[in-house]
Amino acid sequence: MLDLDDFLPYRLSVLSNRISEGIAQTYRKRFGLSVTEWRAIAIVGRYPRISATEVAQRSAMDKVAVSRAVKNLLERGLLEREASDSDRRAKHLTLSDHGQDVYDRIVPEARAYERRLLAALDPKDHAALDRAIDRLAAAAGQAPSTPASTPPPETA
Repeated sequence: MLDLDDFLPYRLSVLSNRISEGIAQTYRKRFGLSVTEWRAIAIVGRYPRISATEVAQRSAMDKVAVSRAVKNLLERGLLEREASDSDRRAKHLTLSDHGQDVYDRIVPEARAYERRLLAALDPKDHAALDRAIDRLAAAAGQAPSTPASTPPPETA
């Protein structure tokens, strides 16, 4: 029998969902964004001129969900898409002025939420958590997108 309360993948998934939902309330109420839409905005804000495929890769989200989110964000005027100079088939995403405004307004709240969560840990536990996340990501076959010595991306 599988005891889910002791099964690491289940525990991490539940924790991730709870943390994401905690911050999602802010951007859902104020900006009408889903978790996937906010993650796409956060990634494009951090990595301008990124493709939708790269957004899916960086976020480990389903390509179809990312495609739907990008479509919605383009329609709402939060993202802009332009053809690549080197490959006309490739499309790069950037934040529109409105998207940049939303990003700039959510990031401080996301960082404050992160600080409230991390306040539950002492500095040694925080450092140990960063190392553990990096090791688990490597063991899962996915190198972390940022080294532990740099601030985490502004995603929830």
